[in-house]
Amino acid sequence: MKPTPILAAAIAASALALAAGAQAQDTQSGDVKETLKDDARTVGHAVADSAKTVGHAVADTSRKVGHEVAEKTAPAREKIRDDSRKAGTAIAHGARTVGTDVKKGAAKAKAAVAPKAEEPKAASEPKPGG
Repeated sequence: MKPTPILAAAIAASALALAAGAQAQDTQSGDVKETLKDDARTVGHAVADSAKTVGHAVADTSRKVGHEVAEKTAPAREKIRDDSRKAGTAIAHGARTVGTDVKKGAAKAKAAVAPKAEEPKAASEPKPGG
């Protein structure tokens, strides 16, 4: 047998089954549909309430764990903060020292390069050519 006739037969059987199911649904009474709708609504509300309860439990546990972790790591955080403060102070002091040394060196270099001004002549000296 060829696969095409088998496939066609399977599709036809599926279509007939769907059509029969659709007719069966149409014959259900309105009461059954309302009952199913109410049951689905009740189940949905129950699931939502359970999810809310579980969510609150997870949040509470997470909060407790977070506080425990914060409490256990407090000494390490304080040590890091103190060490960082000391390092920052040392770096600032070093930068100030270097800045002061550079400023003094620049002043010395400028003084060495700048021409020295000669002392002005006294007013009592006669001017040449006069």
